[in-house]
Amino acid sequence: MNAPDLDPTAARSGACLLIDGGTGTELRRRGVRLDPVAWSGPAALTHFDVLVDIHADYIDAGADVVTANTFATSRFVLEAAGLGEELVAINRASVAAAKQARERAGRDVAIAGSISCFPPAFDVARYPPPRDERAGYEELASLLAELGVDLLVLEMMEDETHARRACDAVRAVGLPFWLGVSARRRVDGALVAYDFPDTAFDDVLAALLDYSPAVVNVMHTPVDDVSAALDAVRLRWTCAIGAYPEIADEDAAGRPREPLTPAQLAARAEDWLRAGVRVLGGCCGTEPRHVRALRALLERHSNGNGFQPRDQSSVKKPTA
Repeated sequence: MNAPDLDPTAARSGACLLIDGGTGTELRRRGVRLDPVAWSGPAALTHFDVLVDIHADYIDAGADVVTANTFATSRFVLEAAGLGEELVAINRASVAAAKQARERAGRDVAIAGSISCFPPAFDVARYPPPRDERAGYEELASLLAELGVDLLVLEMMEDETHARRACDAVRAVGLPFWLGVSARRRVDGALVAYDFPDTAFDDVLAALLDYSPAVVNVMHTPVDDVSAALDAVRLRWTCAIGAYPEIADEDAAGRPREPLTPAQLAARAEDWLRAGVRVLGGCCGTEPRHVRALRALLERHSNGNGFQPRDQSSVKKPTA
């Protein structure tokens, strides 16, 4: 299967783009109480300055792409949280926070608008009727484009129904977009969708790759399962791939574990670079210090291993 090259979101030279970390978990780490229904979405209004600081810290750590705090800001999520009337204000503030951080940094950084299939309160039983759900994705995708994001990133696409509705909405807007798929291994070793243990990861890929995104990212996936998920993607996909895993403080069974250190994440990322990833970063639990370690890794590999030196002060923004 072929798709557009990565040139809307990276240099043609083959350089690897560095994306930021987990905005929601970083808000929580800095003392922001997240909404039980709408996760991090409302923080754009209630803690705007903190959000700007988070984006700025990721940029300072070396991120080429920062993700606006719009993972959970579709209408059906905000309405369930009693915030439907604030939809435009929340999304406008989310994009503005990323833009303000970019201006503070004084270098060119791409701003990605995140769209997920996040259901209210993480409860899949609370999805709205299909027509309302589809309209929610369409509205959010169009609004983010109007607000001036440089690309759209579909995050945690995990099934063959909700994810296709989101993909339809994003493709219709016309901006470059990335497809983010999430996987994990069951106890029996099967690679399945992150939140849908009865859905094979291969079935998700078969349902979504025909949308021809600019990049297919394995994201919000346990670090131990990233390589297997990348292998599964590469069996079906010949174009650009990326990896930005979750760094959880508990394992798949909910048992506490020590968070991954920046050095440990960078060590694991060596394998993903060898697998040819063109986008690298982290999701939940990934702090600016982790991104800084990944930037150092990319700089060490800028000669050889397929990575070309580039001027970090002039990252090209995507164009339609």
